[in-house]
Amino acid sequence: MHMDIVEIRGFYHSLLGEMATRSIAMGLTRIWHPMPNERLLGLGYARPWLDRFEPDTERTLSFMLAAQGAVKWPRNGPSRSALVFDEELPLPDSAVDRILMVHALEHAENPRESLMEAWRVLAPNGRIVLVVPNRRGIWARFEHTPFGTGRPFSKGQISRLLREANFTPGPMTEALAFPPVKSASLLRLAARTERIGLRLWPVFSGVLIIEAQKRMFQGLPVAERQSRRVFVPVLAPQGAARDRSD
Repeated sequence: MHMDIVEIRGFYHSLLGEMATRSIAMGLTRIWHPMPNERLLGLGYARPWLDRFEPDTERTLSFMLAAQGAVKWPRNGPSRSALVFDEELPLPDSAVDRILMVHALEHAENPRESLMEAWRVLAPNGRIVLVVPNRRGIWARFEHTPFGTGRPFSKGQISRLLREANFTPGPMTEALAFPPVKSASLLRLAARTERIGLRLWPVFSGVLIIEAQKRMFQGLPVAERQSRRVFVPVLAPQGAARDRSD
């Protein structure tokens, strides 16, 4: 089960979504180190945080998953968003310096294959930053947020998955230490609860945020494969069958 782009965007336009955006942004800031002339790719629904980091980049792209749908980004100017399959990104090798992956890996058909594709498009020593639901966190147990859908991960699981895809896991932090309540009066306490929760019960936070670096000294066997998926236009009229005997 997963939310489509309309549901995800609606969540982030809500008060709870705004508080979640701030919490994750603070977590990203703790491990995000600027890179000169950085080419940044947001994969999944990274839109709420791309505006924060885009001014410091050489270029920024937003790739959204075919299973969820896509919306325009940025709001003003030419669009730099695209609808993609996460295991077949429309980029050449070593095309970007950093990937921010949000609401993507937990919905991947094959997470290892998705990470290997990210490895392919990252430049040497490039970095990937993952935001994934925490298996122990309370947010993974409520389906009214995007973090309650898909496959949650533990710290050990996500670290092993990154190593299997030829990444070296780096710093890890948590976010969403406040409960996913809808009450506006309770959400006014979210910032304070977040600070306390990150000190006292970080293991139960809603998401894990981890950075990993592309490893170059080990080779991975790569088999040529034919694309398994194609885009099918929605509501496109189908031509009538013709009798070849006419």
